Order: sequence, then structure tokens, then C-alpha cells
Amino acid sequence: MRMRRKTHLEERLAACEETGKLKIIWCEDRNFEEAVKVKELFDFEKMFGNNNPVHLEIGCGKGQFACDLATRYPDINVLAVEKTSNVIVDAAEKAIALNIPNLMLLRCEAEYLEKFIPEHSIERIYLNFSCPFPKKSYAIHRLTHSRFLKIYEKLLKEGAEIHQKTDNKGLFEFSLNELSGYGFTLKNVSLDLHASDFKGNIMTEYEKRFSEMGQPIYRLEAYLRR
Repeated sequence: MRMRRKTHLEERLAACEETGKLKIIWCEDRNFEEAVKVKELFDFEKMFGNNNPVHLEIGCGKGQFACDLATRYPDINVLAVEKTSNVIVDAAEKAIALNIPNLMLLRCEAEYLEKFIPEHSIERIYLNFSCPFPKKSYAIHRLTHSRFLKIYEKLLKEGAEIHQKTDNKGLFEFSLNELSGYGFTLKNVSLDLHASDFKGNIMTEYEKRFSEMGQPIYRLEAYLRR
């Protein structure tokens, strides 16, 4: 079902941008392979005011995970990315209201991340409850498809990790195959996160809803040896 456009969306986005907490990037060149060749790289030290490790959440939704992560770990800088303006405005307003200094938000599509994020600058990537795109013909849009893994490889530091959580078994199986096939090493794979002994889990909005319905949450960690 198509999400109804929020009232005064443009004004709300502009207000968030004015605080410096939200960056909105519109890439006019829809050929991302060409667009990313012209770099507009962020200076993370300037952006966050320190040189702490940067964690990247791709598809942050309404921002609950990113806000909780940044609050729990003040010595980590969190860059939360969401492509939908109608959604990221909620995340930005939440982060502003909570006054979280080590959290920045970016409205951008994942295909363009390497245009803005310096190579080998990210300590960890989170993929939380990404759209599963269940039709086989749409597999190329899944955030663990090899075309995205190629982007992540450029962004991640040596030994950095990808952490994924999903309620969708099909997407999880697809991710295991894609990551392994690309050369990532898997660890801490869980077929039912909340029934495991995993410590330190940070819940997302979707996760809370799905777990309350009794659905298992699938989780993995992956790293690439160069």
C-alpha cells in the first residue's frame, strides 16, 4: 500500500536541514554508475566534530534503531540513511528532539553512497529489516545483492562488518548465499534471535512488532578478508 504523503513534508524537511542534522541529496543523474564517478565526499571529522568510528545504517526507517545505537554508544558516530523523504523526516525530527550529537541522517539512495562516503571509512554497516523484494525479477534491488556488496566493499574498513536482521526467511537465505558467494565470512548466524543468548540487541520498530507476533528474527554478521 502506498504511503500517504505527510502534511507539510517539504517544510518539515527544510526545518530539519536547517539544524544541520539532516542532509538531503537528490541525484539527478539516474545512471548511478556514472554519477558516482564525480565525488562529493563527506569530511566525517568535520561533520561530527571528532574522528570516532563511523557506523552506517542503510534503510533507517523512522530512526528508532539509529537513535538508540547512537545514544548507547556515544563514542561511535552514526550515519543513518533512508531513501524515502516521507519516512526520514520522522527519523530526523526524532534525532533533533533527542539532541543526539553523534547521529547524522542522510536522504539518499544506496546506489549513490560511494559518491559521498570516502573509501574504507566505515566500521560497520547495519541492514535492518530491508525490503525483501520477494519477486525473483526484483532481486537486484535487495540490499544484499552482489551489486550492493560491491559498493559496501569500497566503503568498509579492513575487517569491518555487515550486520543484518530480517523477519523474511527468503531474504535471509538469499543474503547468506550472496554474502558467501562474494567472499564474506559469516559468523553469529541466528535463525531465531530472540530465542538465542545474543546480548546487546537493539530493537527496531519492525522488530518489536514482528517479535510480538511470534515471528522469528533472523540475524547474521559478515566480514570480508582482503
